[in-house]
This record gives sequence, C-alpha cells and structure tokens, in this order.
Amino acid sequence: MNSDAFRRMAAAIGHLAQNLEHQPSLNELAEVAGLSPSHFSRQFRRHVGLSPKRFLEQLTIERLKQRLISGDDLLQAQLETGLSSAGRVYDHFVTLEAMTPGQFRRHGRGLEIRYGVHEGPHGPLLIATTERGLCFLALCGVYGRELAIEELARSWPGATLVEDDSAGLAHARQMERADPSTPLPLHVRGTNFQVQVWRALLRIPPGRLSTYTDIAQVCGRPRGVRAVANAIGANPVALLIPCHRVIRKSGALGGYRWALATKAALIAEEGWSSQPGH
Repeated sequence: MNSDAFRRMAAAIGHLAQNLEHQPSLNELAEVAGLSPSHFSRQFRRHVGLSPKRFLEQLTIERLKQRLISGDDLLQAQLETGLSSAGRVYDHFVTLEAMTPGQFRRHGRGLEIRYGVHEGPHGPLLIATTERGLCFLALCGVYGRELAIEELARSWPGATLVEDDSAGLAHARQMERADPSTPLPLHVRGTNFQVQVWRALLRIPPGRLSTYTDIAQVCGRPRGVRAVANAIGANPVALLIPCHRVIRKSGALGGYRWALATKAALIAEEGWSSQPGH
C-alpha cells in the first residue's frame, strides 16, 4: 500500500472505529477518504481485503463479542472470526538489545546517533541508528519531520545526533523486502520494565491482538496494567515493536502515539484474529 492510499484508508477506518455505533455509510467513509464511493470501495477491498460493508460487519461483531464477554445483556449474535489476511506489516525476525543500566543513566552520552527520513508504505519514516542497530523509528508523517526529530533528541538527550540521509537506508530496504532471514537489530534505551514489556510485544504475531491485561500477566505484574500501558506508549520503535497489536480488554483500540486511525489501519492491514492472545 503506498503512503497516500494508506493515509486515506487510515482516515476512513479511524472514522469508522470512532463512530461504529452510528454505522457510517459508504458515502460517509468515502468522503472522509476524499474519494468517490466507487473508487473508495475498490481501494478499500484491494488494501484491506474486505469490502467496506463486510469490514463494518466484522468490526461490529467484534464489539458485540467483547460486550458479551464482559457480561452485557445482549441478544444472541453469531460470532464470526476476524478479517481475512490482507498482508502482514513488517513481519520480521527482530533482535532487541537493551542498553546497560549504566548506559541508560548516561542518557546516551558519548554515543553518536545518525538519522534520516525514508519513504515507507505508511508515509515518511524517521529512522535513527547507533553502531549496534536501529534505536528510533517514528511515523513522521503523523506529526511532521521536525517534531519527530525533537522526540528523538528527547529520547537520547546525551547523544550526538548527526543528520545523514543514508542513515537507516539499509534498514528501510530490509523492512520493505520483509525478509525474515536477516535479523533486524534494535538497540533501545529503556528501563528494565519497559524492555520487558517491549520483548513481550515482540511475541505477538501479525494477525493477532493482545490486551494490556494480557501483557501485564506475561510480565508478572497482573495489577500493573497502567504501568504496562505507559511502557507501551514509550515504545521508541514504531511498527517493529508492534504496540499497535495491543488493545483494551473491552475491545476498544486504546491509545496510540501515532494516531488511532493509524493503529486501526495497521490492524486491518495485518488482518486480526477474533481471539486475542500473545
């Protein structure tokens, strides 16, 4: 999916997810996407794998299912499986290396980080790397290039940042090829707990969803759902550490630093299972 098509589909899916109770019409969704209804319908089916009508039905069933599980008194409904797979986003073998506690406390002091912006299927990506691997990846099409660079600087306040158009290019090409035979190395800065949560996220396969409660259980902190949510929100590597695959126990999308519409579109593009799991 090219970046323009992704933005249009993300806007429509985000609108649908936020207004599900109103059952948005095809014309309404097409208007949000800035396309004619017929063109929108063809593009949606091509990129998501379902017609807008079928996608709306599946999303409604998922919401009903979650309400049934939570004990709401609803009419019996046929519970169906989730979306057909329409492709997998960045399904890679990723290796994650965390900084030592001492390096973490030094905020990257003495470290050189090179960064560049590269076009991806979901818009421009700001990719930053150390000599050990990819340390920061932002969907800078959401907030803009400058804000993404400012966030990179806040994440590594002691490091020397060097703008380099070639930085991260090899990683960007590897992501585009989606070749799991060559590991993508990540070099992240986080607390021990944050790194533990990020490792748990890496175990969620494409096409599956987990919940904040699930991740808290996996990390041995069943009452630490809020702490888990905060750690997920601090994920420094968009897409590759798949925080978009975590939703609330109620079935609601929850938060996403790169916009809920983007999260909804990523989930739809991967195709999700109706049975959350990790």
